[in-house]
Amino acid sequence: MEFNVITSGNKMVIELEGRLDTITAPKLDTYIRKSLEGIGELCIDMEKLEYISSAGLRVLLAAQKIMDGQGRMVITGCREEILEIFDITGFTDILTIE
Repeated sequence: MEFNVITSGNKMVIELEGRLDTITAPKLDTYIRKSLEGIGELCIDMEKLEYISSAGLRVLLAAQKIMDGQGRMVITGCREEILEIFDITGFTDILTIE
């Protein structure tokens, strides 16, 4: 998995590409935990994300908990397969998906 980060003021966009799984999730988790200070809006763009595992879902949940205390998090660009995983796991009730 690759990710590209665009920061403008207190807004951060993280563009994900590839697979967010047990192998790649720790890298993203570490980055997010170190980088969210002062961020009021976090957008995670999943347009190029092909797969997400339970490890990836845990990263999103952790990011959502951080952002609940300091701003807003939104998920954009989800493929149908990713939306189905969110729906089955109940994450559509937890995350803001546009």
